[in-house]
Amino acid sequence: MSLFSSAHSTESKIILLLLAFQLFILATAAAAAPVALPGCPETCGNITVPYPFGTRAGCFREGFNLTCEETPGRRPKLLVGDGVEVVGISLPEGTVRVHTKMLGVRLPLNTSSLRSNGSWSAGLVATDRLAVSTRHNQFVVMGCNLLASLVVDPRDSDSVSSYVSVCAALCPDGVAAIDISCSGVGCCQTRIPLGLPSYRVQLSEVAAPGTTSLFGAMLIADQEWFSREGPLLQLHYFGEEKRVIDTEAIPTVLEWSLDMNRDQDLFGGLDGPGRSRCISLNSIVLYDGVELSNFGQARCHCSKGFEGNPYFANGCQDIDECQQPDLYPCHGTCINLPGTYRCSSKKSITSLPGLITIIAISAGFGLLFSILGVARITNMFKQRRAKKLRQKFFKRNHGLLLQQLISSNKDIAERMKIFSLEELEQATNNFDQNRILGGGGHGTVYKGILSDQHVVAIKKSKIVVQREIDQFVNEVVILSQTNHRNVVKLFGCCLETEVPLLVYEFISNGTLSYHLHEQSENPLSWKDRLRIALETARAIAYLHRAASISVFHRDIKSANILLTDTLTAKVSDFGASRSISIDETGVHTAIQGTHGYLDPEYYYTSRLTEKSDVYSFGVILAELLTRITPIFSSQSSSESISLASYFVSLIRDNRLPDILDLQIVEEGGTADAEVVARLAAACLSLKGVDRPTMRQVETTLEDVQSSKVHQNFQITTVTQNVTKDQSYNGSKGSEGTRLYSLEKEFIQSSEIPR
Repeated sequence: MSLFSSAHSTESKIILLLLAFQLFILATAAAAAPVALPGCPETCGNITVPYPFGTRAGCFREGFNLTCEETPGRRPKLLVGDGVEVVGISLPEGTVRVHTKMLGVRLPLNTSSLRSNGSWSAGLVATDRLAVSTRHNQFVVMGCNLLASLVVDPRDSDSVSSYVSVCAALCPDGVAAIDISCSGVGCCQTRIPLGLPSYRVQLSEVAAPGTTSLFGAMLIADQEWFSREGPLLQLHYFGEEKRVIDTEAIPTVLEWSLDMNRDQDLFGGLDGPGRSRCISLNSIVLYDGVELSNFGQARCHCSKGFEGNPYFANGCQDIDECQQPDLYPCHGTCINLPGTYRCSSKKSITSLPGLITIIAISAGFGLLFSILGVARITNMFKQRRAKKLRQKFFKRNHGLLLQQLISSNKDIAERMKIFSLEELEQATNNFDQNRILGGGGHGTVYKGILSDQHVVAIKKSKIVVQREIDQFVNEVVILSQTNHRNVVKLFGCCLETEVPLLVYEFISNGTLSYHLHEQSENPLSWKDRLRIALETARAIAYLHRAASISVFHRDIKSANILLTDTLTAKVSDFGASRSISIDETGVHTAIQGTHGYLDPEYYYTSRLTEKSDVYSFGVILAELLTRITPIFSSQSSSESISLASYFVSLIRDNRLPDILDLQIVEEGGTADAEVVARLAAACLSLKGVDRPTMRQVETTLEDVQSSKVHQNFQITTVTQNVTKDQSYNGSKGSEGTRLYSLEKEFIQSSEIPR
């Protein structure tokens, strides 16, 4: 018993001595932890400025001078060289992080040899202290068909001019999407094997077929930053190259070192056999980043277990590992020692309080594992329930029918696929409100980016009713069997949700309605309007007769005519369409359509024919000629007026100039406009039998576009009666403008049998 007490007392004394020594070390560390020379500022703003760097005379070593720019009302900026901003200095890594600029060049190069010379600089004055880090940076080139080379200037090297890095960025013909991996398409990157303060840059254009950009850009960037922010930088760059070149700040990493001869006062003697140290105890010398190498350039580094500034005497202070249990774990009594720490295990004394503690801990872990197990089981049930729900929606949304349709037709299988819900959620960022492109009568349209970086439009129904679901499936079936350059292309659909989703090509330039009625800065020319009308007529004529089945669109309107960047027309939104066999002429169905475009005969008889689309197209022709919306209000009253009836009345009275868009007159298109106006009036006949077919409309517009028609042109016998008084009874001699409301039009069409 006495022997045990003696041993225990001895160990307690040793622990007390170690604790006392630890307190002495902590007091010493707290008293001396220098960053800068005495009387010198240690920071500029929120950036630490450690010696050998400094911002005032006498505070830095030769070649390590910085400038702290302090402007009232702005945050202080730390600058190096000729004004390059410093954002961080690391003594352990021997790096200085700065913000540099891009080197931009306008393409094509204005030289006969297709070669140009420039220079890239980190903004450093002549010094051998700082240079571009070869370990942390990448040489990056952005542009099209551009070859850029980093070249060592003979003035910066003992050798002749030589290449350091070469990078080529190509843009093959027809490739619109930039490869954000920066692996050669629109962007390239390569290592920099030789670190210098600046480089000469040789540029040349690659004589290869493909897209050419307006500008080329060269930069040297921190590779960690570029791997993280590079894709976003490329997307911004190829949208507005000049602004990005002028304003973007590029993080670049510089490395610095000391000279063994010039800075010999910072290096001490040997700290052990063959081991050099700096002026501070507990430090080592790194030669060009490698310990114990034999090179002229070197840096100082605190030894393992120490931290601080090795360029001061006693600048390397002991790390208190006991204060950082996450990095230095100890399951006992932690005792800090110089450069290390000791973990003294506790004596295992079994007592009632200890037993209670062990039981409590065990019970706590048991409860934790039980909760985790229940959560996992609950999650499994949720996943299983979600899977069954997706399968239920897939069947209810006619997924099996669509699968059979796709598998039975090779052409359809090549054009479209069935997407999973997970794919489309990822493409739309979980259907973010910021991704909404617009909403039609049959759904909301989102912009999506698929995993292959293909941009698409994703249509989602607003109303969860079976009728809307049937309309979505109807649109899938119709578009899957349609292949025309002026009909929007369907890429696929998703049927795993309560509301089916459609995925079709992304048309970036808005709708015809927007260009006619909502924007006035760049109005459509008469030539473009005529071409858009012809392309739309071709698409509708194709749907009526040229396709494998007859398709009546039932919602032809300017808001459903999409325009590409080249103003090519694309007919969209087939949610209300009906398909019939090629030998049928019509079908009785519920009334659907848009106010102002709806065929009066279809409205009264419920019989949908191809002439219903002709009437709606006639309204579009009237919009193209007048730039007036299908339903508008007069200046003298608040009564709603139908453009269709008002337009026909003016054409019948030979008063087209009263309503014709002045831009058409200024462009000299009056003669062609008169022919198109008579065609529009024929399309707007109240009786379908008096209207032309879409094929006849297409032929007439082709003739107008090719200047084969004249003012005395007469439309085919089907439409010759359009100028006669079919249903309008107003007086030709009355003064002022005769305004026809939609209600009057329907009353005047009462002669149509129901």
